[in-house]
Amino acid sequence: MSEILMDAYHLADQINESEEVKNYLQLKKKLQENEEAQRLIKEFQRVKSLYEEAQRFGIFHPNYHEAKEKAERFQKKLRQHPLISAYLEAEEKLDQLLYEVSATIAHSISETIKVPSNQPRSIRKKSCHRK
Repeated sequence: MSEILMDAYHLADQINESEEVKNYLQLKKKLQENEEAQRLIKEFQRVKSLYEEAQRFGIFHPNYHEAKEKAERFQKKLRQHPLISAYLEAEEKLDQLLYEVSATIAHSISETIKVPSNQPRSIRKKSCHRK
């Protein structure tokens, strides 16, 4: 058991030293230091909060469609900011790396083990390369 844990720690160290993690952490720091990006994120959180409040009542809320459209428009606006877009892309690449490592471990035991992911099922199957 201790050998397995040591191997897991070694794997975690290798992941932490990967380009995906380095890039993600670098962009995260830049994002936290960028005043414009932080202003946009805070504004989006406010818009998202209004949408979530309306979503509690669904289409019966008087401002549901308006709140939903505003949140979607603002989300697109966020993705147009170069630093936010780069950060989100780095986050997705890191998530994919972690998924593939998890899937490799799980599927080496059994193909029927489910592996959690943030990606839709069709995307995961295409991008997971198993030997």
